[in-house]
Amino acid sequence: MLVQTEDLSVFYGKSLALDNINLSINSKSTGLLGPNGAGKSTLIKTLLGFLIPSSGSVKIFGSSVRDNPIKARHQIGYMPENDCHIPDMTGLDFVSYMGELTGMPKDDATQRAHEVLQYVNLGEARYRKVDTYSIGMKQRVKLAQALTHDPMVLLLDEPTNGMDPTGRQEILELIRDISTHKNIDIIFSSHILDDVEYVCEDVIALNQGKVVLAGNMKQLKSEHRPSYELKIKGNQEAYIHALRKNDCEVDIRSSVEIRVTSQNSMSINNNLFFQLAIETGIQIRHLGLVEQSLEDIFMTAVEYSEPSSFPT
Repeated sequence: MLVQTEDLSVFYGKSLALDNINLSINSKSTGLLGPNGAGKSTLIKTLLGFLIPSSGSVKIFGSSVRDNPIKARHQIGYMPENDCHIPDMTGLDFVSYMGELTGMPKDDATQRAHEVLQYVNLGEARYRKVDTYSIGMKQRVKLAQALTHDPMVLLLDEPTNGMDPTGRQEILELIRDISTHKNIDIIFSSHILDDVEYVCEDVIALNQGKVVLAGNMKQLKSEHRPSYELKIKGNQEAYIHALRKNDCEVDIRSSVEIRVTSQNSMSINNNLFFQLAIETGIQIRHLGLVEQSLEDIFMTAVEYSEPSSFPT
């Protein structure tokens, strides 16, 4: 098992950052998503042993992080959200030094630094000071230092933060290649759902310190309630009323466009749309099944996790 937490809670003073979390992560690529303040960075720092749980336990590859924090960190490559470079160091010196900090001999660390900088497309910039790098280059040198000691798992905290579209796509391709071809597992923390969907097989969503969603991406999509887009002409109000009477949720997009979702996991029979159209005297100009995105699934999970969604 890559990561296992049992009844994990973490407080910052009196503020509860992680609330009784139970997780089992055993995937090549797992997305950790949620809005800012959801608990993503807290969970990563707890996995690294930087934060001590208020209660519960954390294990990395079966080893307790509390009992063996150094052993856990040797197996992990960590790419933090914020810049972590040392002023006046070149890219090569910085990545090599990070390798030495993990216990690598200096010559081995230097050789490995050349290799990983070439891999992240910083080979020609390796002798430049990191201070002079662009935002995208600084993100890539952070990825390089996380790879130097050949870890078993990478913890990536907002790896595309602040990047332009081209740079963002480049680093996503690198991360995807690592998880696919380099025999390194990925835990990818981000508030950008499209990034997680592009890179990861599995997903864990946090909200207000709680797990609100966990599972395989494809399976979650297949289990999600189907939605349909319709463009109609005529008495929209009567048609929507009829749909709602037949256990459909209706989202009004415009005066001619609506999105209809089944209230259960079963698909809506297309004949229902046409039958109700005849009964209410409207014309259907377009009808199409909407492929559910990760955002749709996440927003539904968050909605049902909010305190107002539960009986008092």
